[in-house]
Amino acid sequence: MRTNNLIKMSTATLTNLLEYLYATLTPNNMKWLGEHLIEHAEKVEDPMRPYTKEELLQMAETGRKQIADGYYYTTEEVISACAEEPNYN
Repeated sequence: MRTNNLIKMSTATLTNLLEYLYATLTPNNMKWLGEHLIEHAEKVEDPMRPYTKEELLQMAETGRKQIADGYYYTTEEVISACAEEPNYN
């Protein structure tokens, strides 16, 4: 299956690819390939970036409008909702 020019591989396919690489590459080649795959993946991912001042001001204004429109939770509602959530610790 192709999505945005990327091929989504099943776990079985990836496992077979790994086994092939283990059988054919030297340890140095594996390290080189691994480093380059990680480097490429980090470039492709959406990097986290800080918000701009304008974005922060827009978020604050949106929040003020929501509060003015009555769209907010009281402290009691938040505490009640948190108490209902399962604890995953």
